[in-house]
Amino acid sequence: MTDTVDVLIVGAGAAGMMCAIEAGRRGRSVRVVDHARAPGEKIRISGGGRCNFTNLGTGPANFLGENPRFATSALKRYTQHDFIKRVDKAGIAWHEKTLGQLFCDDSAKQIIRMLTDDMRGAGAVLSMGLAVDRVARSGEGFEAALSDGSVVRSRSLVLATGGKSIPKMGATGWAYDTARAFGLRVTETRPALVPLTFEPGLLEKLAPLAGLSVEAVVSHRVPADGGAPGRPTGETRFAEGLLFTHRGLSGPSILQISSYWREGEAITARMAPDVDVYALLKAAKEENGKQMVHTALGHIVPRRLAESVCEREGVKGKLAEVGDKVLRRLDEAVNGWTVKPVGSEGYRTAEVTLGGVATDALDQQTMEAKAVPGLFVIGEAADVTGWLGGYNFQWAWSSGWAAGQSC
Repeated sequence: MTDTVDVLIVGAGAAGMMCAIEAGRRGRSVRVVDHARAPGEKIRISGGGRCNFTNLGTGPANFLGENPRFATSALKRYTQHDFIKRVDKAGIAWHEKTLGQLFCDDSAKQIIRMLTDDMRGAGAVLSMGLAVDRVARSGEGFEAALSDGSVVRSRSLVLATGGKSIPKMGATGWAYDTARAFGLRVTETRPALVPLTFEPGLLEKLAPLAGLSVEAVVSHRVPADGGAPGRPTGETRFAEGLLFTHRGLSGPSILQISSYWREGEAITARMAPDVDVYALLKAAKEENGKQMVHTALGHIVPRRLAESVCEREGVKGKLAEVGDKVLRRLDEAVNGWTVKPVGSEGYRTAEVTLGGVATDALDQQTMEAKAVPGLFVIGEAADVTGWLGGYNFQWAWSSGWAAGQSC
């Protein structure tokens, strides 16, 4: 069986569905295929099931890639406020959490339902449980062989299958492989927005802290000679929660910094930001020198952290028994803790994939491949990676919308 359409979109995620809606509303015949059983699976599980669907502060500065400015055009032409209007029109109640993050009041399934309803209204056909076995040029268009033995011919082909993150949900590097087959360059890919791991010796020392969370400022500095294309040198920092785990570190600040960190590099954590630990310990010593050092530190940071820091620094006894030099060392151990993770938890838990189809091969206004007319790359498949907090969904909406105006 052969089906002929104007637009074939591979991937029924956020970007793919958005593109299908916009192309369908322009009168294009659209078919969306995906090997998963249901559309929008990453939408469904995001934000604890409530979908952090955008961020009020979205802008080009919140994205990484060889050319972070590539995202500017799509983000300006279809903004977070445009998507919020769409959510409001659908009657979906939402709320703002910290740092401009917007979530559904009820369920992420409402966003999926809005998108599938809009696709249906635009005439787009959704085919789930179908993989693309082979795709190639056919005249001025494309021909795709599907896993059920059927063939789809299309004028435009849209790669919207995302990256490699969360393979248990079926994520693969299909978009990258397909882009390469058409001659497009793919940048280095790696897990991003992912927990970081420690070597066994350090893990053993920090084991008592597993499950402890603190508000922290986590920073990372790219050495002047260590920058790859699009990797900014200098310091990056995030002020959010830090969580000790059985494998290393997690929490929003760590997930954020993981997109900048590379193996062999260190990160630094200030676990009592905006607090002069030395001054407080010195004052406590003057007020009650008989107080145990770890007890006094436990009034500044969580008790388990205080005990761990004192043990790691070899500091015991009463405040009266230690000098200012030791108190300064404890201050540095709390607010200048520098550590080298050995790796990350990988694609298994990574929220997104850093890297992707090189943006110098794509038109920033249309998302179309410059050298392959009719081929479009959107969402996470492209080398555009956002911060934690709704930015990657906004990129999906914006890039899907942009491609939908042209495919």
